[in-house]
Parts: sequence; structure tokens; C-alpha cells
Amino acid sequence: MNKQSLGKLLVILGAAISFLFSVGLWFSGQREEGLFVGIWVPSILSFGSLLFSRSGAPQ
Repeated sequence: MNKQSLGKLLVILGAAISFLFSVGLWFSGQREEGLFVGIWVPSILSFGSLLFSRSGAPQ
């Protein structure tokens, strides 16, 4: 496994963990905290997209 695919895997894993944590908080009654953690998911995925896009990569 090369560094780029490992990095992509870590970004996806981080987003999945954030999503599961958000759902857990929501259903445990901590709805505001669940919403806060839930907005991390698109942020993590957007950062990963920026990090691994070809146009944003340094030459």
C-alpha cells in the first residue's frame, strides 16, 4: 500500500469514525454535541479532497 492510498484510507476512516460518534451522541440524548460532531464529516472529506486533488498538489 503506497502513501497516497494510505492517506485516502485514513481520511475515509476519520470521516466514518466522526459519523459514528455523531450518531452515538445524537441517540444518547446529546443532540447539540451530535450535530457539532456531525459537521466534521464534510469538513474531513473536503480536506481530503483538497489534499489529494491533482490541481491543488504542489509541482
